Amino acid sequence: MEKFISRLTLPATMHGNIFVPKKVFFTTGVGTHKEQLASFELALRNAKIEKYNLVTVSSILPPNCEIIERDEGLQYLEPGQIVFCVLSKNSSNEPGRKITASIGLALPKDPNIYGYLSEYHGFGLSKEEAGEYAEDMAAYMLGTTFGIPNDVEWDETKEIWKMDDRIVKSSNVTAYATVTSKKWTTVVAAAVFIL
Repeated sequence: MEKFISRLTLPATMHGNIFVPKKVFFTTGVGTHKEQLASFELALRNAKIEKYNLVTVSSILPPNCEIIERDEGLQYLEPGQIVFCVLSKNSSNEPGRKITASIGLALPKDPNIYGYLSEYHGFGLSKEEAGEYAEDMAAYMLGTTFGIPNDVEWDETKEIWKMDDRIVKSSNVTAYATVTSKKWTTVVAAAVFIL
């Protein structure tokens, strides 16, 4: 508790707001159990984020937010801590069903401009297809902030943002599973923020 309280008394971050994350890490997990809730818990354990009180937020990556490895990010967190994240999850107990959960990321060339995260969960897609979809959606949302029209056809929009040098990087993390029995399988993908 002292560690958390001391963070609240640190000098304010951008615009005087202590809730602007300074770091983010990405993680995925898969869990299987006869109960759906337990399969979700096991997926969070597999992703190594089960011991935090997760609060889901929308899709903005703050300016100058450093992307770090999961193991480094976990060192900043304590069990029971309230942790903000962008979370994608999906569950099924239908044998043979393919399930995915993805987080897409699009970063602007200028680190002083915010980026976008997108969450996608689906059925029947490969890991690569789901990841690419999430990644493309993040880049699309970032592209619209640069004035790329949001009413043009998807393929045309995709080509525009690929040519626009203001988007420097896009990527994704994706959890994928095929349900192998009538037990519940849950997949999760998350972008976890460090304040």
